[in-house]
Amino acid sequence: MTETNPPEVRVEIEGHVATVWLCRPPNNFIDLTLTAQIADALEALDANPACRAVVLAGEGKHFCAGADFSQRGRKAGDANASGRTIYTEGARLLQTRKPIVAAVQGAAVGAGLGLAVVADFRIACPEARFSANFTRLGYHPGFGLTASLPRLIGAQKTALLFYTGRRFTGEEALAMGLADEIVPQDGVLKAAQALALEIAGAAPLAIAATRATMRAGLSEGYERATAHELAQQTWLRETNDFKEGVKAMSERRAPAFTGS
Repeated sequence: MTETNPPEVRVEIEGHVATVWLCRPPNNFIDLTLTAQIADALEALDANPACRAVVLAGEGKHFCAGADFSQRGRKAGDANASGRTIYTEGARLLQTRKPIVAAVQGAAVGAGLGLAVVADFRIACPEARFSANFTRLGYHPGFGLTASLPRLIGAQKTALLFYTGRRFTGEEALAMGLADEIVPQDGVLKAAQALALEIAGAAPLAIAATRATMRAGLSEGYERATAHELAQQTWLRETNDFKEGVKAMSERRAPAFTGS
């Protein structure tokens, strides 16, 4: 086994399967920095012919509980020194070439759901929770979910997730096609690695060609979607409802929205 250690992403490679760990336990909140590090890791694995499939996993309680709105002043459109945003870094995830299996042992919420949907497959457990909770925060869905989620589960089910902000269990996610397999919580990682190993046993050139066919247009759709999502998020972030949504979330109560 070989291992590399970027600051908040750890990569372990065993045989033809790599496991990419998000290392911000317990919640693995995502931002521009972490998204860029995940993209760096996946691009490095693309350049490694020994790697044929990837497992994406989160240390701690949750796979990825979304963005941390308690970090005031940080916005989805904020850019780093190179002018990159969380969404331009997210586009890099969709442009990588190795099949990805997400191991969802806890929450995949908001942008964390977007990250889970970047993967080709999702292994979850009964305790897993999936939610596109943006509108419950007075916010517009982001991380390309307006393009990627309808492609996965259909427009009607996506609308239900977006309009209600409802949380779905692992079993409910399986029923709607959001999860591909449900296993006991302590077996999520092993099941994800087993699926990745099975994929890695197929001919790598044939897998790459088939995956490119199956995911044709996904990266381009993500880029178009995030441009619109960011524009909507920018003005909604200045509303009273957004401030109330974030406050209510931090206080663990139902929001009292006023439409202003």
